[in-house]
Amino acid sequence: MMQDQALHSRESSFREKLIEHLFVAELLKHSWKRAHQDGATLIEVSRTDVDRGGYDLIAELGGCLRHIQIKGSVLGSKTARQKVHVALGDKPSGCVVWVYLNEEDWSLGPFLYLGGEPGTPMPLLGDKVARHTKGDATGEKKERPNIREINKGRFRRLETIDQLWEALFGIA
Repeated sequence: MMQDQALHSRESSFREKLIEHLFVAELLKHSWKRAHQDGATLIEVSRTDVDRGGYDLIAELGGCLRHIQIKGSVLGSKTARQKVHVALGDKPSGCVVWVYLNEEDWSLGPFLYLGGEPGTPMPLLGDKVARHTKGDATGEKKERPNIREINKGRFRRLETIDQLWEALFGIA
Protein backbone atom coordinates (compact mmCIF):
# COMPACT_ATOMS: atom_id res chain seq x y z
CA MET A 1 0.00 0.00 0.00
CA MET A 2 2.82 2.43 0.82
CA GLN A 3 4.32 1.92 -2.62
CA ASP A 4 0.91 2.72 -4.21
CA GLN A 5 0.76 6.01 -2.27
CA ALA A 6 4.27 6.90 -3.42
CA LEU A 7 3.28 6.16 -7.01
CA HIS A 8 0.21 8.39 -6.69
CA SER A 9 2.33 11.26 -5.42
CA ARG A 10 5.13 10.79 -7.92
CA GLU A 11 2.86 10.25 -10.93
CA SER A 12 -0.05 12.56 -10.10
CA SER A 13 0.05 14.29 -13.52
CA PHE A 14 -0.09 10.92 -15.27
CA ARG A 15 -3.05 9.82 -13.11
CA GLU A 16 -4.84 13.12 -13.76
CA LYS A 17 -4.53 12.68 -17.54
CA LEU A 18 -5.58 9.04 -17.30
CA ILE A 19 -8.77 10.02 -15.45
CA GLU A 20 -9.44 12.78 -17.99
CA HIS A 21 -9.09 10.37 -20.93
CA LEU A 22 -11.29 7.75 -19.26
CA PHE A 23 -13.90 10.44 -18.51
CA VAL A 24 -13.98 11.64 -22.12
CA ALA A 25 -14.30 8.02 -23.24
CA GLU A 26 -17.29 7.56 -20.91
CA LEU A 27 -18.99 10.69 -22.30
CA LEU A 28 -18.41 9.52 -25.89
CA LYS A 29 -19.58 5.98 -25.11
CA HIS A 30 -22.74 7.25 -23.42
CA SER A 31 -23.47 9.59 -26.34
CA TRP A 32 -22.99 6.78 -28.85
CA LYS A 33 -25.35 4.47 -26.96
CA ARG A 34 -28.02 7.19 -26.78
CA ALA A 35 -27.70 7.98 -30.49
CA HIS A 36 -27.96 4.30 -31.38
CA GLN A 37 -31.01 3.74 -29.15
CA ASP A 38 -33.10 6.83 -29.87
CA GLY A 39 -31.38 8.80 -32.63
CA ALA A 40 -30.07 11.45 -30.22
CA THR A 41 -27.46 13.97 -31.30
CA LEU A 42 -23.85 12.98 -30.67
CA ILE A 43 -21.80 15.01 -28.21
CA GLU A 44 -18.90 17.19 -29.36
CA VAL A 45 -15.88 17.38 -27.05
CA SER A 46 -12.92 19.76 -27.30
CA ARG A 47 -9.89 19.78 -25.01
CA THR A 48 -7.80 22.73 -23.97
CA ASP A 49 -4.03 22.81 -24.18
CA VAL A 50 -3.74 25.47 -21.49
CA ASP A 51 -5.82 25.53 -18.30
CA ARG A 52 -5.91 29.31 -17.92
CA GLY A 53 -9.69 29.63 -18.15
CA GLY A 54 -10.34 27.14 -15.37
CA TYR A 55 -11.61 24.30 -17.54
CA ASP A 56 -10.20 21.19 -19.18
CA LEU A 57 -12.96 20.33 -21.65
CA ILE A 58 -15.73 21.93 -23.63
CA ALA A 59 -18.65 19.62 -24.30
CA GLU A 60 -21.60 20.54 -26.49
CA LEU A 61 -24.84 18.67 -26.91
CA GLY A 62 -28.02 19.98 -28.48
CA GLY A 63 -27.04 23.63 -28.08
CA CYS A 64 -25.91 23.23 -24.46
CA LEU A 65 -22.28 24.22 -24.10
CA ARG A 66 -20.43 23.08 -20.96
CA HIS A 67 -16.99 24.26 -19.83
CA ILE A 68 -15.88 21.42 -17.56
CA GLN A 69 -13.08 21.37 -15.01
CA ILE A 70 -12.17 17.77 -14.21
CA LYS A 71 -10.85 16.85 -10.80
CA GLY A 72 -9.78 13.29 -10.13
CA SER A 73 -9.33 11.11 -7.08
CA VAL A 74 -8.83 7.45 -6.48
CA LEU A 75 -11.79 5.72 -4.84
CA GLY A 76 -11.22 5.77 -1.09
CA SER A 77 -9.17 8.97 -1.23
CA LYS A 78 -9.45 11.30 1.77
CA THR A 79 -9.38 14.48 -0.34
CA ALA A 80 -11.84 16.91 1.23
CA ARG A 81 -11.63 19.94 -1.07
CA GLN A 82 -10.72 21.04 -4.55
CA LYS A 83 -9.22 24.21 -5.99
CA VAL A 84 -11.27 25.93 -8.69
CA HIS A 85 -10.36 28.93 -10.85
CA VAL A 86 -12.80 31.86 -10.57
CA ALA A 87 -12.79 32.27 -14.39
CA LEU A 88 -14.88 29.11 -14.63
CA GLY A 89 -17.74 31.05 -13.02
CA ASP A 90 -17.70 33.47 -15.96
CA LYS A 91 -18.63 30.74 -18.42
CA PRO A 92 -22.34 30.36 -19.29
CA SER A 93 -22.51 26.76 -18.04
CA GLY A 94 -19.21 26.23 -16.27
CA CYS A 95 -19.01 23.27 -13.92
CA VAL A 96 -16.64 21.02 -12.03
CA VAL A 97 -16.83 17.23 -12.26
CA TRP A 98 -14.89 15.38 -9.58
CA VAL A 99 -14.31 11.88 -10.93
CA TYR A 100 -13.44 8.89 -8.77
CA LEU A 101 -11.34 6.11 -10.29
CA ASN A 102 -11.73 2.55 -9.04
CA GLU A 103 -8.26 1.05 -9.41
CA GLU A 104 -9.59 -2.50 -9.12
CA ASP A 105 -11.41 -2.44 -12.47
CA TRP A 106 -10.57 1.04 -13.86
CA SER A 107 -14.22 2.08 -13.75
CA LEU A 108 -15.29 5.63 -12.97
CA GLY A 109 -17.75 6.78 -10.34
CA PRO A 110 -19.19 8.07 -8.30
CA PHE A 111 -19.03 11.59 -9.69
CA LEU A 112 -19.24 14.79 -7.66
CA TYR A 113 -20.78 17.71 -9.52
CA LEU A 114 -20.61 21.44 -8.88
CA GLY A 115 -22.57 23.47 -11.38
CA GLY A 116 -25.94 24.88 -12.28
CA GLU A 117 -28.65 23.58 -14.54
CA PRO A 118 -27.77 23.47 -18.25
CA GLY A 119 -27.56 27.01 -19.61
CA THR A 120 -27.05 28.61 -16.20
CA PRO A 121 -23.84 29.75 -14.50
CA MET A 122 -22.29 27.71 -11.73
CA PRO A 123 -22.97 28.71 -8.12
CA LEU A 124 -20.70 31.33 -6.60
CA LEU A 125 -17.43 29.79 -5.49
CA GLY A 126 -17.16 31.70 -2.22
CA ASP A 127 -14.37 33.69 -0.63
CA LYS A 128 -11.96 30.97 0.55
CA VAL A 129 -8.82 31.93 -1.39
CA ALA A 130 -6.49 29.00 -2.03
CA ARG A 131 -2.80 29.05 -1.24
CA HIS A 132 0.09 27.52 -3.11
CA THR A 133 0.90 24.03 -1.87
CA LYS A 134 4.63 24.76 -1.80
CA GLY A 135 6.28 27.67 -0.09
CA ASP A 136 8.42 30.28 -1.81
CA ALA A 137 12.11 30.77 -0.95
CA THR A 138 11.14 31.99 2.52
CA GLY A 139 8.72 29.10 3.07
CA GLU A 140 5.64 31.30 2.75
CA LYS A 141 2.67 29.72 0.98
CA LYS A 142 1.26 32.69 -0.87
CA GLU A 143 -2.36 33.19 -1.79
CA ARG A 144 -3.59 32.37 -5.27
CA PRO A 145 -6.09 35.23 -5.76
CA ASN A 146 -7.93 33.63 -8.71
CA ILE A 147 -8.33 30.21 -7.10
CA ARG A 148 -10.96 29.22 -4.54
CA GLU A 149 -11.02 26.19 -2.25
CA ILE A 150 -14.32 24.34 -2.45
CA ASN A 151 -15.27 21.82 0.22
CA LYS A 152 -16.49 18.41 -0.88
CA GLY A 153 -19.85 19.04 0.80
CA ARG A 154 -20.73 21.66 -1.83
CA PHE A 155 -20.61 19.05 -4.59
CA ARG A 156 -23.64 16.95 -5.52
CA ARG A 157 -22.93 13.20 -5.54
CA LEU A 158 -24.02 11.35 -8.67
CA GLU A 159 -23.55 7.59 -8.74
CA THR A 160 -23.67 6.90 -12.48
CA ILE A 161 -22.71 8.42 -15.80
CA ASP A 162 -26.46 8.56 -16.60
CA GLN A 163 -27.05 10.84 -13.60
CA LEU A 164 -24.06 12.98 -14.54
CA TRP A 165 -25.28 13.22 -18.14
CA GLU A 166 -28.63 14.51 -16.90
CA ALA A 167 -26.92 17.09 -14.65
CA LEU A 168 -24.73 18.25 -17.53
CA PHE A 169 -27.27 18.34 -20.33
CA GLY A 170 -30.72 18.04 -18.74
CA ILE A 171 -31.43 14.86 -20.69
CA ALA A 172 -32.25 11.64 -18.86
